[in-house]
Amino acid sequence: MCLSIPSEILSIDENNMALIDTMGVRRHISLDLMPEPVEVGDFILLHVGFAIGKISREEALASLETYRELLEQMENRDGTL
Repeated sequence: MCLSIPSEILSIDENNMALIDTMGVRRHISLDLMPEPVEVGDFILLHVGFAIGKISREEALASLETYRELLEQMENRDGTL
């Protein structure tokens, strides 16, 4: 099973590469596998460097909050990740 953390598109270049933000970490990914058009501000799911789907802002923010809560619980349990 793979987990995909929602990421926000910050910019898109002429080579169909996007700069994304994933919980504060920025990186470049390919949009070549996207089944639908995306634009700056959209949230996507990514897998091994490729955007694979678009999700709503509401769904993305709810998922990100769940991930933050899980990370906080893990840190509180033993002090490390």
